[in-house]
Amino acid sequence: MRHAIAHRKLGRTPGHRKALLRNMMNALVRSERIETTIAKAKEVRRLADKLITLGKKDTTHARRRAFSLLSDKKNTQKIFATLASRFAGREGGYTRIVRTGYRAGDGSEMAILEYLPAEEKMVKAKKGKKKKKTETAKAGAKTAETKKPPRAAKKATARKPPTPRGKKEQPEGEAAKPSRTRRKKEEPG
Repeated sequence: MRHAIAHRKLGRTPGHRKALLRNMMNALVRSERIETTIAKAKEVRRLADKLITLGKKDTTHARRRAFSLLSDKKNTQKIFATLASRFAGREGGYTRIVRTGYRAGDGSEMAILEYLPAEEKMVKAKKGKKKKKTETAKAGAKTAETKKPPRAAKKATARKPPTPRGKKEQPEGEAAKPSRTRRKKEEPG
């Protein structure tokens, strides 16, 4: 059983794994979207969400901890300047994993790991939807009288179930045709 196992090993030594995850986090912060395998994306997601949480604290200690994970000054500044403010109203779940299919070379399942878009756009869209719903509800009340009644259940027909193994059924009333038999080969002479 896999109880209390902290992380995926990704088939690498600890030093190689740490360098891989650091490089992937830097690429994610820089471009806000990376394509990788599912297992790597799930591992990087854990760390990327922690970076945003550190960015929201905005203390000297949080900056130093973020820099120790990234080792890149520009990306550390980007977390505290833009990414943390983008997710100010959100508590967790800052990234999204979208599965994209399988890699041609080895068949590994691939995914896109990306930071979610800004919250402001989503809030405006939700407000617009609420207005549309209330408008359609009023219109729906007016047209409720003209709606068709619900469909009745399908009438039972006198159809017989299909015959097994593709045998054709004989029509009722007709005499059964004799089955074909092989002709015996006549002996010459």
